[in-house]
Amino acid sequence: MNDYLQKILLGQPINYEAFLKKLPDQFRRRHRDMFVTEKVQANRWLVTVQDEAAFAELQNVAEAPVSRIDAAKKGDSHRHGTEVSFLLVYHRGLASSRPDVVVIESDSVDIGFQRARSVLVVENERNFYQYPEMLQFAGEALGRALHLADCDVVLGGGNRITRGAILDWLKSYEDVFCAFDYDAGGLQMFSTMAVSLGDKATFVQPPDWQPWLAWFRNIPDTTERFTRAISLAEGLGFVSLAEAFRATGKFMEQEMILDE
Repeated sequence: MNDYLQKILLGQPINYEAFLKKLPDQFRRRHRDMFVTEKVQANRWLVTVQDEAAFAELQNVAEAPVSRIDAAKKGDSHRHGTEVSFLLVYHRGLASSRPDVVVIESDSVDIGFQRARSVLVVENERNFYQYPEMLQFAGEALGRALHLADCDVVLGGGNRITRGAILDWLKSYEDVFCAFDYDAGGLQMFSTMAVSLGDKATFVQPPDWQPWLAWFRNIPDTTERFTRAISLAEGLGFVSLAEAFRATGKFMEQEMILDE
């Protein structure tokens, strides 16, 4: 957004249609009053500011928030990451079936147990709760035995696991096994983590997808999301998973592992 605004101020042409898609709703509804446009070439318009006060308001909204509170004042607290994150963790030191909590801030971590060498990050809550089954599944998929004695289990749903401070904390593990949904969202989460964690990150999937094809039952919301999943799978080197997508036309949600 700020790139578009800067080009408008400098009198440089922009893709106005793409710019409109990025505008917050309250400004998109007023764009004809705010701007005068002149098409200068294919997909490029010169944009003149007509309402200076509204443009100044837009600049303020577009400016990156410095805190969650500042983001809320700008109309969307989600534009700024939380300053603190909480992770639920199963580990060998637990005295009951209740998971422990790790508190992660940008400059500190409050952890009340000794980390294992490895960690299994589970996307969905039900699968996380049934961590023994997930450790068994992951172990079979990876060709190595996984037990709570040497592998912590973390709940990583809702993309929270891709926050910078959490990724920095995960770097302290020797291995980070990622058990996510087999869809565009799960692959995107892993792709983001792999950029930060490198070879430490491993995507948990069966070595042979053929016996699992009947469990691909989730119909993609859009064609774009389906093709995105195939592209991500191929880009990550998961050729057999991409073939499973093509063969079924569907995704596989993580809960299906528990029904196997």
